[in-house]
Amino acid sequence: MTSLRTRKATAVLAGTAMAMAALAACSSERTDTASGATDAGSEETLVGIAMPTRSLERWNNDGENLDSLLKDMGYETSLQYADNKVDQQITQIQNMINSGADVLVVASIDGTALGPVLGSAKDAGISVIAYDRLINGTDAVDYYATFDNYQVGQLQGEFIVEQLGLADAGTGPFNLEPFAGSPDDNNAKFFFSGAWDVLLPYVQKGQLVVPSGKAPASNDAWTTIGVQGWASATAQSEMDNRLNSFYADKKVDVVLSPNDSLALGIEQALEAAGYADGADFPVVTGQDADLANVKNMLAGKQSMTVWKDTRTLGEQVATMVDQIVKGETVEVNDTETYDNGTKVVPSYLLPPQVVTPDTAEELLVGSGFYDAAELGL
Repeated sequence: MTSLRTRKATAVLAGTAMAMAALAACSSERTDTASGATDAGSEETLVGIAMPTRSLERWNNDGENLDSLLKDMGYETSLQYADNKVDQQITQIQNMINSGADVLVVASIDGTALGPVLGSAKDAGISVIAYDRLINGTDAVDYYATFDNYQVGQLQGEFIVEQLGLADAGTGPFNLEPFAGSPDDNNAKFFFSGAWDVLLPYVQKGQLVVPSGKAPASNDAWTTIGVQGWASATAQSEMDNRLNSFYADKKVDVVLSPNDSLALGIEQALEAAGYADGADFPVVTGQDADLANVKNMLAGKQSMTVWKDTRTLGEQVATMVDQIVKGETVEVNDTETYDNGTKVVPSYLLPPQVVTPDTAEELLVGSGFYDAAELGL
């Protein structure tokens, strides 16, 4: 008997006239799947996993973890990395569609560029889960799984307030340099908004001063300080420029970095400018608990990181895939926040957690996220 995947692949690859009929048949088959015709974990069930790049540690961890979880559940998988190239990711997704994928899990490079290819997935009856990054401008996204990205920024902002004692009226002024993430990453605006909603009042009061002038007047202007592709080298170059141009006679007190990749470049620039590790090093925030950054925290070069245990994200997404294939109700806990411009995407949000040098061993080693030896403990 012809497999579901073979019939779907034929439908996608057929000529235009035949494709319309085949896709209609495919939709009927998809309905059968939703009612339980395809067993979860069957080798007939293919899950496509599209990850943005191998150049950041976290995406390697995310992809390999999800791939392993789904294989352990009995699914066949296709895990692809796109080298941060949008066209490459589009091609990879199209190939997954042509191969008859039943579900697509997509961590997008550009959250606005995938509408047409995901439209093809929808036409073929393929369910789509946006992984950690919202995909905008299309109704072909069925679900979104992520961490509470606004809370990530809030935690960073609140940490700065606490470290500098800003809640005490009149404290300061302290020199702040804010950074934001990649303008093509929908999450970056949430990270920045969460932090800036906490910090902007202190900028307006004069307790925080931004010598470079790169202080967005509102959350909507966050892209003016965005670092394309979350590139460490770009962040390092930008920090070098700010130090050389605005800090000849003053010191940086605090840097708002939205993630560890940017923090790494910022810290390298600060070190090159003569800032010493330890108590005299500026407060620097981060996110992801990347290994190099946790080591920097323990060495006194970074103050905190917001840890998003991506193992739990992978587990949640694997559960959602399983629920889709079995035709069960897919678990979500947010149906209001994430409007992609075409629809409000049903979402599952996981809680992030602050890690500091004092809690790194307890949280990261104690949970098995890292071995003590990896951190030099």
